[in-house]
Amino acid sequence: MKYKRILLKLSGEALLGSQQYGIDPSVLEQYAKEVKSIVDAGVEVAIVIGGGNIFRGVQGAQGGVVDRATGDYMGMLATMMNAMAIQGSFEKFGMTTRLLSAIKMEQIGEPFIRRRAMRHLEKGRVVIFGAGTGNPYFTTDTAASLRAVEIEADLVIKGTRVDGIYDSDPEKNPNAVKYNEISFKQVYDLGLQVMDLTAITLCQENNKPIVVFDMNTPGNLLKLINGEPVGTLVK
Repeated sequence: MKYKRILLKLSGEALLGSQQYGIDPSVLEQYAKEVKSIVDAGVEVAIVIGGGNIFRGVQGAQGGVVDRATGDYMGMLATMMNAMAIQGSFEKFGMTTRLLSAIKMEQIGEPFIRRRAMRHLEKGRVVIFGAGTGNPYFTTDTAASLRAVEIEADLVIKGTRVDGIYDSDPEKNPNAVKYNEISFKQVYDLGLQVMDLTAITLCQENNKPIVVFDMNTPGNLLKLINGEPVGTLVK
């Protein structure tokens, strides 16, 4: 394998599948199969999951439901629900997992402790990070970058429904041009919506490459880990 330890960022919206709300079991099953293929190959895997399929803090604040900080805390709880679903699905496929939360929830998961997370990875356990960074005003993209730096991951992988980074939205523009490789500076200069700026800056400052790829294509994750040209590399 080209990469020994990776941080996989999944969006909460991806868990919707064909549904309007909640979690699609078929998506969980597909993700479990994809991750198991690289775990069986000896790759250490950590995962950060969003909560947008259940609640998004920004939308809650904009809708006047709650203030932004409260909305973000509600979003963190949503990520824990998704993390528990992922944990259950992965364990059905024979993987050993540990759920670590940035907010203390002893009955659900372990508190996040950096050294403990790294020991779990060394023992072949899939580590799922829930509750973002534990702080409002930070996205799960930022949580993914932060955790990747903390656990010394070789690579940040962002699983999406498109096969890389384009100069415009390929779902709206059929003439959109795909980048196979791009620099952090180009991401800034072109205003590409890869991850939020805090997440991008964290990766850039710590020399942590990012790959954006289509998580919904079977076999893509294993190809990526093998070093095949899948998705778009940001470095």
